[in-house]
Amino acid sequence: QVQLVESRGGLVQPGGSLRLSCVVSTSIFSFYAMAWYRQAPGKQREVVATISSGSSTNYADSVKGRFTITRDNAKNTVYLQMNSLKPEDTAVYYCNPVFGSWPKVTNVFGSWGQGTQVTVTS
Repeated sequence: QVQLVESRGGLVQPGGSLRLSCVVSTSIFSFYAMAWYRQAPGKQREVVATISSGSSTNYADSVKGRFTITRDNAKNTVYLQMNSLKPEDTAVYYCNPVFGSWPKVTNVFGSWGQGTQVTVTS
């Protein structure tokens, strides 16, 4: 079973920035497309961004132009750089290997890590 270890999120003011990272314990990380999801209180989990094995990216309209997903295959790590944060970005963020076509991607392993809390507030 793959392990997903997301970095600590944090508390940030509106307009601020934060970078999340996620280490994936698999020797074939480079073959997987990866996604960042988020779940706000009282809402369904939603996919925020994906990056293919070839580093093609897709973004939800709500974060386009503000968030950037990248990957480092040598470190089995996927990143989410979040700029110009808004209170509505407050959520628990998760990473996961995925398959499928944007935006209807599906978790490869059907499980979730613990996620990391991001809170945007003044």
